[in-house]
Amino acid sequence: MNHSRLPRLSLSAIVAVYVAIGILYAIFTPTWQVPDEPAHYNYVRALAEGHRLPVLESGDYDQELLSQLTHLDFPPELPVEPLEYEDHQPPLYYLLAVPLYLLFGGAVLPLRLLSVALGAGLLAVAFGTVRTIFPQQPELAPMAAAFVAFIPQHIAMTAGVNNDALAELAVGGTLWALVVYVNRDRNRPWPIGLLLGMVLLTKTTGYSVIGVAALAVILRRHQERRTWGWAARQLAWMLIPALALSTPWFMRNGLTYGWLDPLGWTRHNEIVAQQPRSSEWLSLYGWSGLLSRLVGTTFRSFWGQFGWMKVVLPARIYASLTLLVALLCTGFLGWLFDRRRPELTPTQRARLLLLLVSCLLTVLAFLGYNLTFVQHQGRYLFPALIPLSTAAALGLNRLVKVLPGQIQPWTAATLFTGLAALDVYCLFKFIVPFLSR
Repeated sequence: MNHSRLPRLSLSAIVAVYVAIGILYAIFTPTWQVPDEPAHYNYVRALAEGHRLPVLESGDYDQELLSQLTHLDFPPELPVEPLEYEDHQPPLYYLLAVPLYLLFGGAVLPLRLLSVALGAGLLAVAFGTVRTIFPQQPELAPMAAAFVAFIPQHIAMTAGVNNDALAELAVGGTLWALVVYVNRDRNRPWPIGLLLGMVLLTKTTGYSVIGVAALAVILRRHQERRTWGWAARQLAWMLIPALALSTPWFMRNGLTYGWLDPLGWTRHNEIVAQQPRSSEWLSLYGWSGLLSRLVGTTFRSFWGQFGWMKVVLPARIYASLTLLVALLCTGFLGWLFDRRRPELTPTQRARLLLLLVSCLLTVLAFLGYNLTFVQHQGRYLFPALIPLSTAAALGLNRLVKVLPGQIQPWTAATLFTGLAALDVYCLFKFIVPFLSR
């Protein structure tokens, strides 16, 4: 076999397994048992049947109804139509979903399969990003793609009706383009602007990538010893297409929610005021209790806490995942401080810095959200999956190389086969039995 083709063949196998498992999740996860799925579905319904962008209004979030629905596992006699608290979201995902809604008469499954398809695209983007950074280590790219593919909570989210998969794809595509951009080969910035426009029209959790784009310009300016005027023009060529695509949306929001609330977040915070607030939990549990719950719940829900945070996995599974994370972190630190490994090129360092900053900005946004509301949900860290998967691949590759030579080729495949099996196990052992009426 041509070894140069092996990484792409591995990617094809990873995507095929991911799609198969994603379809299983889409089919067998009980309807509405993906977080916020009814509200996202109602946005699509409003576009398809009302022929207009919905407006977030008082009453769109009913905590009492939502608690009743989740407690009773969404019985058919209770309506989900009043749940419209996602109406402030940017419209791109919902516009893409409207044709499927109309074609299949509003069925949920085709909309879920759209998310699965978008998730498959993210795997290719993760592969391409890591392959671009480490062209001399082709084994890293499939590892990164597999890490993204087989996190149980991630596959559960990318098999639901929501804008998360498109947001992650848009952010990931932008990161890949920025990784290519810093290569000092006169890459043009305006296509990056189109990707940034896609981000702006998809979900606010991805907006931090604009800061990463600005950093990419600064890094190229430093590498090529350009002027600040050149940097300003490069950034303008990124921002002008992005704003040209998104300005109508922001203007509509200004006219709807007020010019001081172009993202609709002030209106959103007023509507969802019934949600638990961090200040309340701080008074109840103190700093140590709040932080322990933040860390513990975020870790569990990053890997798998299904439904509306209702289905918690057995402690032994979280313990095994904790051990896996510890091993990957050890391997990554070993790679990072290994003086014997080939020195990174300036371009590689710049590219890895972009991923690091992207990850840090995502974490800061997550923490900032939790300053107001109790949202200890690891899924809010998924926009950082490409940086995290890059670190995981480096750590795993480092660990594999200290093993006996005869088992090295099978170690990564065994790990990811195990994670894929865990995905299926979680679906049929926990999600279906505990979330079905």
